[in-house]
Parts: sequence; C-alpha cells; structure tokens
Amino acid sequence: MKSSTHRAAIKLAGWALSLVVLSAAAPWAAAAPVPNQPPSALRFNFSSQPKPGMTTVTWDAQSGAPLYNEMLGYGFVSQTGAQPARTVHTASIRSNGAGFFISEPAFEAEKGHESDNQNNFGMAFRIKAGPGTYAIRIRTTSGADDTIVSISGMQTSRLLGNTFWDAAGLLPNKTRMLVNGQEWNYSYVNGQQFIDIEVEPKKINVPVGIEEITLTPVAVQPRPAGALPTVFTLGDSTVKSYTFDEAPMSGWGQVFNKLFDPKKVKVVNYSQGGRSFRNAYAEGRFNDLLLAGSPGDIVLIQFGHNDESEDEMRRYGRGATEEMYEYMIRNVYLPAIRARGMVPVLVTPMSRVNGAQKPDVPYANSFKKRRFPDLMKKIGADEGITVVDLNARSVEFYNQAGNAAVTAMVMSLEAGETPGKTNDGSYANGHPANKIDGTHYKETLGKQFARIIVTELGRLSKQGDPVAARLVGQLRSDVQAALATSDWSTIYPEIANDIRVGENAYYRNQIEKLLQLGVLHKDAHGHFNPQLAMQTREFTAALAQLMQLPSGSLAGYADGPLTREVMGAIVDDAYHLKFSAQPKYMTDYNGKTVVPGMPGYDPNLDTGAQGAMYYPLVNWARLSDTADISKALIAKVKDAYELGLIRSEKGIERGRMTNGRELEPRAVVTRAKAAKELYFMWVLAQPTRMENDVLTSMRARD
Repeated sequence: MKSSTHRAAIKLAGWALSLVVLSAAAPWAAAAPVPNQPPSALRFNFSSQPKPGMTTVTWDAQSGAPLYNEMLGYGFVSQTGAQPARTVHTASIRSNGAGFFISEPAFEAEKGHESDNQNNFGMAFRIKAGPGTYAIRIRTTSGADDTIVSISGMQTSRLLGNTFWDAAGLLPNKTRMLVNGQEWNYSYVNGQQFIDIEVEPKKINVPVGIEEITLTPVAVQPRPAGALPTVFTLGDSTVKSYTFDEAPMSGWGQVFNKLFDPKKVKVVNYSQGGRSFRNAYAEGRFNDLLLAGSPGDIVLIQFGHNDESEDEMRRYGRGATEEMYEYMIRNVYLPAIRARGMVPVLVTPMSRVNGAQKPDVPYANSFKKRRFPDLMKKIGADEGITVVDLNARSVEFYNQAGNAAVTAMVMSLEAGETPGKTNDGSYANGHPANKIDGTHYKETLGKQFARIIVTELGRLSKQGDPVAARLVGQLRSDVQAALATSDWSTIYPEIANDIRVGENAYYRNQIEKLLQLGVLHKDAHGHFNPQLAMQTREFTAALAQLMQLPSGSLAGYADGPLTREVMGAIVDDAYHLKFSAQPKYMTDYNGKTVVPGMPGYDPNLDTGAQGAMYYPLVNWARLSDTADISKALIAKVKDAYELGLIRSEKGIERGRMTNGRELEPRAVVTRAKAAKELYFMWVLAQPTRMENDVLTSMRARD
C-alpha cells in the first residue's frame, strides 16, 4: 500500500505536469489556461514527536537518515541537483529528537575564489515535486547566524541581500528570502522534477539541522482584468539597461521597448552584466521575473557570453559546458516558464567583435569553442520554441557595415569621449583596458540589434510562427510599416545618411544622440556633414539646450567657424553656470576601482587596471602650445582643461588610455568633433544613476 506522502508526491507532480501541458498547448494565447486549485501541501517533520498533518521522516539507529527513494518521493541525497552538483553528506546526519542535524569538521574553498567556490557540505533533503510555483517554509534546529539554507542550488546570500535587479534601481526584487529566527520562507518557481532543501553550516563543528519542511503549491493567477500583457527580456551586459555613469554603453534590451506600442504591452528588462543561465538562476533573478509575470506573458532570453567563462566547476561560477548549458535551458528555464503559463523565446547571443580586426578581414562568429548559439537553435527546434538568430544576423550586419563603422559602434573609447566609468575607474582618458572592447557597445549598435530582432520576428511571423506573430502585433504601427517596407528612416530619423559607414561613422553614436535630442540637425539631403566646420552660434545654442541653461547665457562669442580655444572658453562658461560643485563623474568615479562584491561590479568588465583617473593625464604645464592661446581666453581655457572638459585631440587613440600634449587652440572644430564635445558635456550634466537613453527636456530655461 502506498504511503500518504507518496500519493501526495505523485499528485503534486501530476498537477505541475498538467500546467506544463496546458501552457505548452497554446503558448501564443493571450492568457494561457490556469489550472484549478493545486493539491495540498507536502509537510515533513524531522522531530521524534508526531505532528498532525505532517509526514514524520524517521532516523534509524542502524541505517541512519533515509536516502532519497524515487517511489517514496523524498529522502536525503549525497549530491545536489545543481550545475555542477555539490557534494553533501548523508552518513554523518544524526537525530536528537528535535530534528535531524549535522556537524562538519572541515570545509572546502578555492583559494582566491572563496565567494564563488566554497562548500561547507551539510545535508540536502530532496522532495519529488514537478515544475510549478511553491511557497517553501523551512524550520531549522539552528539559528540563522550558524545556518545557510539553500533551495535547489540557489545562492542564499543573493536571495537575502538583493534589493534591485537593475542599475537604475527601478526594478525591485519582490521575492527575497525571508528569515525570522529559525524559520526560512521563499516563493520558488521550480522547473525540475524535484526540489532540494540544502542545510549547510556557517561554522566548523557547529551543528545545524532541520525540524520541518513545508512545500505548498501555489496556483497561477490569471492576469488582472485590464492589465496589459508583458514582454520580459532577460540576458547579460549586451541586453542590460545602463545608467549615465556608464555612458556610452548600452544594451539592446534598453532600447527594445521603444519599438512596442505602450497601449498594447509593457516591456520590462531584467538583464544585468556578468549574467549567464547559471548565475541569473542562482541569484533569484529568473525566479523573480517568473513571479512578476502572468499567463501569456512572453520571456525573451539571451545568454551565452558569460556562459563561455571557464569557471564552470565553481559553485557560483558563470561558465557552463555545452551539457550544462543545455541542461539549464531544457530542465530549469523552459519548464519553469511554461509552469507559469508564460511563453519562452530564445535569442542567440550576438557574435563578439574582435577589436583588433583588420579592415580587409571578414567578421566571423566568435562562438567557436562552445557553440552555444547552435545548441540554442537545436533546443528550440526540439522543444518547439521560437528562436531569434541574432548571432547569425549580427555577423551579417558587421560585414555589411564594415570595419570602421562597427569599430565606432562598439566600446572603442578615446580620451575626452565620455566622463563615464567602468569597474577600473573613469573612461575620461580612454579605455582603462587599453583595448577596443568588442563585447560591449554603444546605443547606436543597440538600436541596430533591436531592429534586427524585430525584423527576425517579422520573418518568423510570415513563416507562420504564432509567438512571433503575436510580438509583431504588439509593435508600434510605424514599426510594423518599417518591417513591411524595410525602410527604418521614420523609426530612427537620427541616423544621418552620411554617418553610416566609413570614417564619417567615427562619432556616429554622439551624432545620433544629438540629432535625437534635437540640438543639432541634418541638411535637406539628410546629411550631417561631419567634416565641415562647426559654427560658434550653433554650438552655443546646442550646449545651452543640452545643459538647460538660461537663453542667451552663452551668447557672448562672435559667430563664425568654431576654434578649439573658443570652444574651451564656452564649455568653461557652461560648466560654471550649471554646477555649484563638481559633479560625481569628477569625484565619486574619479580614480575609484569597483572590486568583486561591490555594487555595480561586472566581472565581464574587469581588466585588472586600478583607479583610472578622470582628470587629464598630462598636466597643463606639460602642454606644448599653450602660448598660442589668445590672452583674453587663456584663463577659461586653462580652467576648462584642468576640469577635464577639453583635452588634446592630437596623439589620442581609441582603445588606449592616453593623452596628447597639443591643444591646437586655433584649429577649427569639425561638426564631428563638436558632437564629441557636446555629448561629453551632456552626460556630465545628467544624474549618474538615471538610465542613459532617457531623453531629458531640451527646452532651454528662460
């Protein structure tokens, strides 16, 4: 005769499976079917005193703790189901009547990587439970000061500490693990066929244990009446939404929402730098997304770059073998999404750009060792999942655009291009990594990736893919028209005809942003004319608008071709009109290194440099041509230089943290170089923690 626990476990697994089948049967439906009330909870008692409604887990003096039994549906295991599996202990589990406990005489940790790869062993109790949502309650015999409780390989320290999922602090974590004394509670969406409850000691020779575990299935609720459906994006730094202190870096997920009709759908970006399938799961990011969604919501997922990391055997590493990558998609992500009645869409990761690529060598797919894009496409075909092949389309785009344009669109930075920062300090003197970073990119490329993705969705929709058709139906009407005509000029009017390719694309990102903000303009032929001279009046008007200065505050300069010394004096005036104290770009981010464990640290950006400075590397006294500056302007030009508002343009190089020694004060400023300066000043005037694609009001204050 089967035990009540066994019957409950089978019923629980059957309930969860029915939800998977229902949601998979109509993945494109506006609201996927929601199951009836789930079965009752599974309750386990580890004390020697019987408790009503609970299954008593019995410790035997001869055989010890019961090992996991598939038919019984519960028991202790010696290896967890995490990727990679973690060794835990069963033979040393004991019972003292109050519960099961264990004490460990030694721990393991990898020197130099203790936070990523440590094992305090302990015990893991496995419960047979299929994909679905569960309210999990664990009561331990030991206090939180001595105990770590983990759910199926998740990283408890992240579950307790995370407050926001995004850089701007707009997306709060609503499903943090709650600990009250010896009671631990967590809402969890399971994708596997079991749940592991792991209890681990914090201290050597200090016993920790379990008194009770309760798994309560939670019914998926339909979307509230009148609420819009949501499209979620989940990925790494190439999908993330960035803040102004990280400018000009951007991700396609940051600008993707602008292509959708806000009256039809919400678009929410859960992406963050340094994330992979493994650690986005372990930190609870994926779990929180699922609990924020409703049946019928769509989840676009792109991981692969950080999954290439060769730390796959570290407990909380980012990397994965191809087998681990496949396991996470098939057995963790897809069934959990379907269990919520949501719809998965896989996006293959774009190819990295080789920053040292020679102009005459074609771009090729960077995924050569671990072929994650190919694997993702195979899984999509096997599972009937919509797959957007951004990887293949990205290589095609690179080769169409050409080396000069592509290099300009990725994170190729020179001195004076941005006051933003990276892990290693300021970008203001060039990239601290002393390289052209071809993994990360600027907004100008983010917009192209967003365009490529919706274009692929349009292609798939025409082939009869219902999920792609639904997404296309939620796009803005003018975006749908652009898909039909392949003419994107009305969607991105800021892309001038003469900045798309070649050397004229050098400052494409800055030019596009200033055209988008409406402070600079194209001619009647749609050209920006980047190599023509900038006129002083146009420059002062643009700068006043960008920094929201009073009308006429920068009007004291004669019109005509703008020279570098006049530009220096103008930006010095603007700076002192705007700021009463130095902005954070000059102070908080000047020479500061963000190390692992600190907020904002992105392991994918760590170069080993230390404290890159904001202020010019070459001091004023070392400049060779300051005597050429007009006497009427020299005080302002010197102040502007020492504030880092202008820098030498001679002797600098993209991908190098280097300064030149010539100011060239009488040289005429081209429209391209003026765009570079205006962009720098615009970023300097923005709040550091605001998303950097926000279009602040450009109306000059009276």
